Amino acid sequence: MGAEELSASLWRERRGLELLLFRLETQLLYLNADQFQWLAFTSADLESAVENLRFETLARNVEASAVAAQWGAPPQATLPHLAATAPTDVWGALLQEHHSELSVLVGQVNSAREANIGALRAALEGSARDAEAAGMSPEPADELAVHARHVASERALAVVQECGQPLVKEFLGLD
Repeated sequence: MGAEELSASLWRERRGLELLLFRLETQLLYLNADQFQWLAFTSADLESAVENLRFETLARNVEASAVAAQWGAPPQATLPHLAATAPTDVWGALLQEHHSELSVLVGQVNSAREANIGALRAALEGSARDAEAAGMSPEPADELAVHARHVASERALAVVQECGQPLVKEFLGLD
């Protein structure tokens, strides 16, 4: 284990954040187009991206701890701290570049996450109003469709709320 492995792990984490951002933006496109029938799929895609990113974060933590030990930094050192204690300017600059790019991605993920939360809350409010109207409708299928949309929106909201990436923010020193 060493700086090369840490850098490779940071690249994988960046790729995971990019995928998470893509999944969040995809779900938001479907929400904005009132295509609620795809929420189950977009939610499953988000869950998968979050799970993969958790694995990459764990792997990165192992690599970062090993590098911290080699460089005389505390075991839980943040990425800026590791960059500052790097034995060469090259490693310091590379870790700073990772920090910069990861910080931008985390900001984009947070923005997309908040937009999704807003759209999903609006969808839930809309489905609650539709449920009232469907309850007065003689068509039982209307009520069932509205209920299915409501349940899918609730699940999607729960999944989106899990996309915050607190461990990544902590490692970047953003908390």
